[in-house]
Amino acid sequence: MMWIQKKGSLFRLGVIGLLLGSVLFSQMALAQSVKGPYRKLDVFARVLSLIEQNHVESIDEGKLIEGAIQGMLRALDPHSSYLSPEDFRILKEDTEGNFCGVGMEVGIKEGELTVITPIPDSPAIKAGILPGDRILKIEGVPTSTIDLMDAVQRMRGREGTDVTITVKRESEEPFEVVLTRAVIEVQSVAAELLEPGYAHIRIKAFQEETSAQVRDELRHMKLIGGGLKGVVLDLRRNPGGLMYEAVKVSDLFVSEGMLLSTKSRGGVVIESFDAHRAGTFDDIELVVLIDGASASAAEIVAGALQDSGRAMVVGMQSFGKGSVQTIIPLRDGAALKLTTSRYYTPAGRSIQAEGIMPDVVVESLNPPVPDEMTQAISEMPTEGELPGHLQQEKKSNTEAKSPELSDYQLRMGFQILKGMVRSRAAREGK
Repeated sequence: MMWIQKKGSLFRLGVIGLLLGSVLFSQMALAQSVKGPYRKLDVFARVLSLIEQNHVESIDEGKLIEGAIQGMLRALDPHSSYLSPEDFRILKEDTEGNFCGVGMEVGIKEGELTVITPIPDSPAIKAGILPGDRILKIEGVPTSTIDLMDAVQRMRGREGTDVTITVKRESEEPFEVVLTRAVIEVQSVAAELLEPGYAHIRIKAFQEETSAQVRDELRHMKLIGGGLKGVVLDLRRNPGGLMYEAVKVSDLFVSEGMLLSTKSRGGVVIESFDAHRAGTFDDIELVVLIDGASASAAEIVAGALQDSGRAMVVGMQSFGKGSVQTIIPLRDGAALKLTTSRYYTPAGRSIQAEGIMPDVVVESLNPPVPDEMTQAISEMPTEGELPGHLQQEKKSNTEAKSPELSDYQLRMGFQILKGMVRSRAAREGK
């Protein structure tokens, strides 16, 4: 229509149209002779030219091209993206374990920006942000209009500055939360001795040196616990991280066999990782705790230990991210994060969109609400509360006493672990 207004009469349009038609026909024939997806590049160039010439405002060509790249990658899957130099810097900070922001791991779930887990002692957890919360807006910008890395970057910033997010929680109306950014230092590994011989090791994320930290904690627990009979390896609310560190952690507990394989398009095996006997802690029983926020690298470990028969997996079905992203640096300091393969557990399982199913399902961090009978039983007096009861015989000061664990899943995992240790001792005649 614009061309008609500029060129005048319909008669002239018809004459010129004949000339243009023959040229256009020859161009189309040439374009059709070029095989493959690059035939669409002429359309892209045409659209770019039209925007530059006719858009109501001046155009930043760099941002335009970057937006086009983002859109192209967004059409692939939720985890492929273009990383600007700033985005790339943020990603490297995450793997190193410190950054300035609000302190929550997020991902795309069912097309929405979703909290996987808030980081302990962070502004997010202090404000009551919960796993599964949907973030609808960041500073008024709908998250449906931006990609994952853009959302992360908008929540990062200088220490002491505020960012407002709009949160949607299950069966509740959306509400706003103001978070004050702070320096977030993520300690990848935390460990404690539950009682002599039994350790609780929590991996919060798979960063550089995570496997070395787990190894050091295992050695330390052996020394202070007078030997180590069993470990509860806690991967709950672990959003993942570095694949190679997940393989190394698995290798600490498995002495032989495959730990992980990755396959590209068409099922072609790219990499296969086998266990090594040297340095393996194969003389201890193992329980792995997972939940719906255990994702990616955490699922690699859970799957490897489950399929190898090395551990009992306890908790809830995991997140189900079974793909591998490769970071490809670009010339201008930016990078491409591209989904290049799927990973498979030792039994050949792809857990993409399915997750790891626990061997023993424990559905809550807290005890379930008891029924009337259970409640009545719990209120009955114990033997020790009866008047004139016999006193307990004096015990040795060295006898272990089970800790009181308020964490229901951990308590159940610990009980299962102790049962596994007793079973092993019975088999070995100890």
